[in-house]
Amino acid sequence: MAISQERKNEIITKFARHEGDTGSTEVQIAVLTEEINTLNEHIRVHKKDYHSYRGLMKKIGHRRNLLAYLRKSDIQRYRDLIQSLGLRR
Repeated sequence: MAISQERKNEIITKFARHEGDTGSTEVQIAVLTEEINTLNEHIRVHKKDYHSYRGLMKKIGHRRNLLAYLRKSDIQRYRDLIQSLGLRR
């Protein structure tokens, strides 16, 4: 269910704002999106796994809060991130 470290490093290097950046809002949202997609696939197969479903809901809420923060602080970075992740179709 968890994403591999290699995949996580790829996401971090793609969305990092500078060298060594692992904690910016964009990186956190991108990693959460990948984890949400992975958990979504797991939930589709295992419909009665309510513990994983609760974890999925927590991750979705965390991503929602980070997106709201980014939208308030810098609307252009928010729009670029939404576009690159394919959210809000």
